[in-house]
Amino acid sequence: MVLTVNGERQEVAAATVAALLEALGYEGRFFAVAVNQEVVRRARWAETPLAEGDQVEILTPRQGG
Repeated sequence: MVLTVNGERQEVAAATVAALLEALGYEGRFFAVAVNQEVVRRARWAETPLAEGDQVEILTPRQGG
């Protein structure tokens, strides 16, 4: 299916938020996910389905000044 991830269209086979994160190589706990502008709680990543055309934003903290 085709999703928009962080503003870029990507073809993925992931059916859930957790599977998408794994497929894209995201590791650790220091990021947040929103699907179609709705924040998805970490506890629900494994059960939150993705559908064709969804917009996913994966936000990571940055340091700087």
